[in-house]
Amino acid sequence: MGEKLGTTSTAHKVVLASAITVVASLSVSMVPSPVSAGSVSHPSVVSEDPADFTPNVVPDAGVSHPVVLALGQRKNTMYAGGRFGTVENSSGTQSYNRHNIVAFDATTGAVKDFAPNLNGSVWAVERYKKAMFVGGDFTTVDGVSRPAVVKLRAGSGAVLKTFNPSFTSGTVTQLRMARGKLIVGGSIPGKLRALDPRTGQDTGYISLPVAGKVADNAGPVNVYRFAVSPNHRRLVAVGNFTSVDGQSRWRAFMLDLRKDKATLNPWSYAPLQRECAASSIPAYLKDVDFSPDGTYFVLVASGFVPQSGGLFTDVCDAAARFETDVPSPPAPTWINYTGGDTLHSVEVTGAAVYVQGHQRWMDNPFGVDDAGPGAVSRMGIAALDPGSGEALAWNPGKTRGVGGKDMLATASGLWVASDGRRFAGELRQRLAFCPL
Repeated sequence: MGEKLGTTSTAHKVVLASAITVVASLSVSMVPSPVSAGSVSHPSVVSEDPADFTPNVVPDAGVSHPVVLALGQRKNTMYAGGRFGTVENSSGTQSYNRHNIVAFDATTGAVKDFAPNLNGSVWAVERYKKAMFVGGDFTTVDGVSRPAVVKLRAGSGAVLKTFNPSFTSGTVTQLRMARGKLIVGGSIPGKLRALDPRTGQDTGYISLPVAGKVADNAGPVNVYRFAVSPNHRRLVAVGNFTSVDGQSRWRAFMLDLRKDKATLNPWSYAPLQRECAASSIPAYLKDVDFSPDGTYFVLVASGFVPQSGGLFTDVCDAAARFETDVPSPPAPTWINYTGGDTLHSVEVTGAAVYVQGHQRWMDNPFGVDDAGPGAVSRMGIAALDPGSGEALAWNPGKTRGVGGKDMLATASGLWVASDGRRFAGELRQRLAFCPL
């Protein structure tokens, strides 16, 4: 998986060892479940050299700071959503008007005719049969009223009008198909709902009140991101909330996805009740992803550094691994701190845990907006060892910007969405692909 770089302090090793011992004692109960056909496991770390064919998302008169926020794939077509108005081919010789979503060939980069007009940003994309579900903060698509989520024909981009959830408020920031239902998360009514993928009506499968702000300045209560395990039996969500189904759950919770309904899992992590050092970012968890075998998941976060006494337990500007079947862990299995820079997205492939944000370093538990002992340079993106959590040698570097908010592992490699212009020193504006 590549050479590990940097050193780890004695204190850090002790914390890691104690957490791993707890996990090892439960190893008998953690036999991997069967992996669904849709999950992606990589045999190795992807290349640092990005493909040359990817299209570029560029500024224009209407959107001066474009960003790609969401990625999805159906067969050999990639879908990229965000906030933008113009896309160029890889050589910059041809431009296309695309309103917040674009489709292109996954092997050549050729831009497709798919061109719906969404009047707001796209935050989530999910395939379903011959259609694509799209979520965001838009209210109309091609003039049709579709607040927050819409179903589009995968080829033409036409609105499929039989699907109509009729949300009255809020934004959709995550979509996933599971158990034959479209699971929708955001600041919409209910925060997390399971919809009929044909009609958009609420199935009642998820009916667990999500409530409570983590702080007065945290914004609306929401389920910001969630991940579904490969066998579709678990869901882990992060966002701005303090209770789920009447039980205390600060910033993260797990559901059991049973046959007839979803129920709250006992999993909880008490240190998530604490704030990080930046009180201006109280809803600091930013993303979550399961391993391909479903036995663990990784959280990434903002929030600046931990407050006094929180080092190695508080998930602040860090990536942290948790075991799916350990209900009340005393600490993460491992935790890797940036030293004060946000991580926005995570993608786990088995060969690596990829993390993306506006970080400058990894392996930096003692850094406070600087490089502490053992820190290694990792500009904007990094690959971590799934077992130890330490940074692998993989180090392409990219424009940091605000930081990329989505990545997608496919059978061919890793797609990276962001607000950055360069990847590994090459001009790859807001989209990059690292092949296996």
